[in-house]
Amino acid sequence: MKPKFGLFDVVLYMTLLGVVLSALYPFIYMIAVSFSGVVPVLKGQVWLWPKEFNLATYASVFEKPEIGRAYVNTILYTVLGTILSLVVTGAGAYALSKKHLLFQKGFMIMIIITLFFSGGMIPTFLVVRSYHLIDTIWAMILPTAVSSWNLIVMRTFFSGIPQEVEESGKMDGLTDIGIFFRLVLPLSKAILATIGLFYGVAIWNNFFSALLYLRDADLFPLQVIVRNMVLQGQGTGAGNIGGDTLIIDEAIKYAAIIITTVPILLVYPFLQKYFAKGALIGSIKG
Repeated sequence: MKPKFGLFDVVLYMTLLGVVLSALYPFIYMIAVSFSGVVPVLKGQVWLWPKEFNLATYASVFEKPEIGRAYVNTILYTVLGTILSLVVTGAGAYALSKKHLLFQKGFMIMIIITLFFSGGMIPTFLVVRSYHLIDTIWAMILPTAVSSWNLIVMRTFFSGIPQEVEESGKMDGLTDIGIFFRLVLPLSKAILATIGLFYGVAIWNNFFSALLYLRDADLFPLQVIVRNMVLQGQGTGAGNIGGDTLIIDEAIKYAAIIITTVPILLVYPFLQKYFAKGALIGSIKG
């Protein structure tokens, strides 16, 4: 029997198509403008495909020395921060998943409270400064190392791991740390990939911490450089004949946004398969 395809399905698919197009079009338009020549952009001829294809805009962006330095900084912050966040979050979540943990409920209540209330920007800044983290790479990593939401999600995942897995490890003489690293983590690739992607994207896009804690331009991440380029380009070229400078500035801003977005997008296909994959399939027999 063939499934019915009614009016509701048509409306649903059309709605989803509209959502997809509304999300993709700005990104496609920026790519098209960034690869187009000045004249087609000036005449408004660019829509979905570049006109007079050239790489001059990207060459202009990569000629800026601060772009390369910021790229290295951002990659360092993202890789180091994601690894540290996963280790700390995973260890904390695994401990909280054990009902026999002393004051387990009290710890969970305190963590849940932080979902609704925070210490505030100024107290957090004072704490970071008191630990002498200002103008260091750790200012971009440690203050945001743990997300309470991610911690609770991982804790829920670890609570679902069968007790037999840990019992088998204890029978083989493993300690709690050994069980965590040698048994639990290998079975947790799905949650590690998911939470790691959340942390990685958050750190890659983080520019607010840099504005608060960094004064040395050599430590700025890529997002701060792009933000400065966008702000500096606002309103420029208004007095030029034909508005050529304004169009070039817009193309440069679009190119800068693209080069900051594409790298983190390329990571997703390598992790997507873990989202729907059952981490415990085949781990327990009988």
